[in-house]
Amino acid sequence: MSDSEAAVNSGKGVGIQRAGEDGGGQGMGVAREDTRGTIMYSVDSVPPIHLTILFGFQQALMLVGGTISLPFILASLFCPENENQVRSQLLSITMFMCGIATILQCLIGVRLPIIQGGSHSFVAPIMVMMSLEQFRCPASSDVLSGTNNTDISWEVRIREVQGNLILASVTQVLLGSLGLIGVILRFVGPLTIAPVISLIGLSLSKVVSDFCDKQWGISLLTLALLLLFSNVINKVQVPVPAFSIKKKCHMTKLPIFQLFPVVLTIAIVWSFSFILTETGVFPSNSTEPAFSARTDSKVSILYEAPWFMFPLPLPFGIPTYSVAGYMGMMAATFSSIFESVGDYFVAARLSEVPNPPAHAINRGIAIEGLSSIISGLMGPGHATTSYSNNIGIIGITKIASRMVFVTAGAILVLCGVVGKVGAALAMIPDPIVGGTLLLGLAMVVSVGISVLQFCEMFSTRNITILGLAFLMGIMIPEWLVENEDKVKTGSEDVDQVIKVLFGTAPFTGGFIGFFLDNIIPGTEYERGIKRWIETEDPSMMKNETLDVYSFPPLKKCLDRLACCRYFPLSPTFTSPRSPCWTDKYEMNTENSTEINLKDVKNV
Repeated sequence: MSDSEAAVNSGKGVGIQRAGEDGGGQGMGVAREDTRGTIMYSVDSVPPIHLTILFGFQQALMLVGGTISLPFILASLFCPENENQVRSQLLSITMFMCGIATILQCLIGVRLPIIQGGSHSFVAPIMVMMSLEQFRCPASSDVLSGTNNTDISWEVRIREVQGNLILASVTQVLLGSLGLIGVILRFVGPLTIAPVISLIGLSLSKVVSDFCDKQWGISLLTLALLLLFSNVINKVQVPVPAFSIKKKCHMTKLPIFQLFPVVLTIAIVWSFSFILTETGVFPSNSTEPAFSARTDSKVSILYEAPWFMFPLPLPFGIPTYSVAGYMGMMAATFSSIFESVGDYFVAARLSEVPNPPAHAINRGIAIEGLSSIISGLMGPGHATTSYSNNIGIIGITKIASRMVFVTAGAILVLCGVVGKVGAALAMIPDPIVGGTLLLGLAMVVSVGISVLQFCEMFSTRNITILGLAFLMGIMIPEWLVENEDKVKTGSEDVDQVIKVLFGTAPFTGGFIGFFLDNIIPGTEYERGIKRWIETEDPSMMKNETLDVYSFPPLKKCLDRLACCRYFPLSPTFTSPRSPCWTDKYEMNTENSTEINLKDVKNV
């Protein structure tokens, strides 16, 4: 057996046999076929080096498609004299920061396979800030007449964004370090998490549609190939050349279509688009939507990107601050926090590991805040957050190895330092990006819905709460977009906070689900408040399974220090809502009975 074969086989069988789950709220264990064990590389596994690089490159490709728009949007908001040069500079800094944030999150933060990318939640408050009189871009007529303040350089605008981003990120670090997020999670159940997760994918449908509208034929071809590779012929073993110390150079068989569906799909469709471009099928007029399907539509990015640029702190000067700017950034930060918490649970479920305990969530939020502080110092103009579409790819590829995502972070750092590399990845045509996002975000939506299996869905109470959370989570943000001028509380800062918070579908749906779930009476069993957070499978509570969230080399030392149990970021932190509480598996029915772990396994 070659090294590659051994690694693939070692990743199999990591699923946990489960039986005796409650059926229909009747308190009777109903055995069912095990659906786990599909992950090929578990979180703690390390694939062979050549596969790790390819898997990491696959994840980096997905990130670039979602992040590339940020430097373009922000560069236009800051109104620089040479927009193309500033756009290229911001692109390099963004790639570099996404790589650093990903490495920190995977190794120190929540320690799940999660990619950190540029957060679009901060675009809204930045647009509001740039609409203020002192930062407004001068109109061409004002420049000619000299009636507007044209002395303000674009660096002044970006310094204002940097300073307020740093302040908001410091607040995020405090929220995570003090364990306040873990306290809130004591009152969070499936009726809160399901809308948050599902609306993350649904709220991005407009973004995906914009990508696909450029050329639906290419997008649907991309989607069809992804479905074919990941669900139809994913078990096909393809002969590939391999090398091992014993067998030297030889042929082995690997499930290539399962391991590299995204890379194979992008390579095939990109080549097909190149043929259509050269034969003149796609229009050469840049004003037509189908122009974005051409393989040379973004070639200017490659020419404008520098060969080498190492980002340094404070490249545009000392950051500035303001109360209004901080409030706007803080509103976007809260939206980002709730979306990230939902992403953590999605990543855990797709990786087939227990839900993250309180200390892991606290560390994840704190590390995101720290990364955003560094991002504010480096100057890309935005924070970093977890990327849902990259998490959805785990469900397609079955690759959940932490080292793969660390490698993806290293690739992104390289893309930021060597500008031509990042520019080459950014040249992927928009319709291809849209096709891959279709399937990735669909996985996120379905994972959110699957969380509902832990609460009683025959309950009128739960159905009502869930329906309102989904409907109002979609309706309220749409209303705010169309009636932005009707939000008048008497304070511009409060108005801005309301617009940003409730203009985000995941936050709105999650807030409504959280509020109604905690004020409308219901038993814990009916709400699923403990079954879902402690995981539906008691056998997954084993310490070796929970070690994915801790630091095994340091755990023994931390166990000896009793004070670490009270530190919210420590793996030994004890919380009533932490899955580390394994003494008994509570199932609150009408009689509030408690069933021991041994009894549950015997059902």
